[in-house]
Amino acid sequence: MSVKCTVVIQKEDSWYVATDVATGVASQGKTLDESIDNLKEALSLYFEDNTPTLSETSIFVTTMEVAI
Repeated sequence: MSVKCTVVIQKEDSWYVATDVATGVASQGKTLDESIDNLKEALSLYFEDNTPTLSETSIFVTTMEVAI
């Protein structure tokens, strides 16, 4: 089984922090690829004990414009 995840990656100082939007599971790495690989491992461990729910697999992301 596989689960599609929506991930946000932020650079904080010299680290990249990758966070899954639905579960809040996060991991970090010195590079983008390392942070993603570490998050994949963390999510695999998370889903060993937690069954994905519909809300965790049905997230919609969009952009919007705000007048300032």
